Amino acid sequence: MLAGQKIGFLGGGAMAEALITGIVKSELVPVSKIFVSDINRNRLVYLQKKLGVNLVNDNRSLVQESDIIFLAVKPFVVEKILNDVEGIINNTKIIISIAAGITTGCIEGLLKGKQVPVVRVMPNTPALVGEGASALSLGKYSGAIEEQKAAALMSAVGKVVSLPESLLDSVTGLSGSGPAYMYIVLEALSDAGVRMGLPRNVATLLSAQTMIGAARMVLETGEHPGSLKDQVTTPGGTTIAGLYTLEEAGVRAALMRAVETATKRSRELSGS
Repeated sequence: MLAGQKIGFLGGGAMAEALITGIVKSELVPVSKIFVSDINRNRLVYLQKKLGVNLVNDNRSLVQESDIIFLAVKPFVVEKILNDVEGIINNTKIIISIAAGITTGCIEGLLKGKQVPVVRVMPNTPALVGEGASALSLGKYSGAIEEQKAAALMSAVGKVVSLPESLLDSVTGLSGSGPAYMYIVLEALSDAGVRMGLPRNVATLLSAQTMIGAARMVLETGEHPGSLKDQVTTPGGTTIAGLYTLEEAGVRAALMRAVETATKRSRELSGS
């Protein structure tokens, strides 16, 4: 599917670096077919030394060279960059945008009605360690082929789902903001371990590994989290005592409200 494809990155920040690293490790595309442009020359030199990518000095040259173009820049510069390259983009290329809050319709509008396939992706920060959770949505001129190519590339840094664009604000509220919720939970568990006498480094390690292990159990067994919870919970035991305290404190409802609040804020920011 990606054989012979040249991948360009408009922007060489942390998420671009994570994607390039994953793509190269997964052998989806050889590094000789990956091109990067960025306003920061030092950043480009760093990426070339670390990953072996091809450096491109300007955005127009990168677009001309590439078949699939990642829009990996801050949202506030998207308009400027697309205005600069619009004249040389055509419908044989695919744009994959990871610019937060920028809709496919906005990108298509900036391309002045050209029928260019656009895919919008909402990744999250664990993509930086190959454990991302990403959702992708197709623009007006994208179809199954564009979806498959985008999904293959994003799968290099974690799990990927395809959703209607109207649900991406909910994705932002759940997996986009979700790592911060998990860090709060992890920190609280570590604090609790310290309170109960464990050394800080031990408490943090046990908390983090427990979180990883529980998540992998859900992903690899396919069982409902409630069922897995029940397997740990013996009658009159320690776990049910702890769970009762969590329910009394409203932890479940608080996490649900956090996702709801973040989703609403995402809608406000994106104007959706």
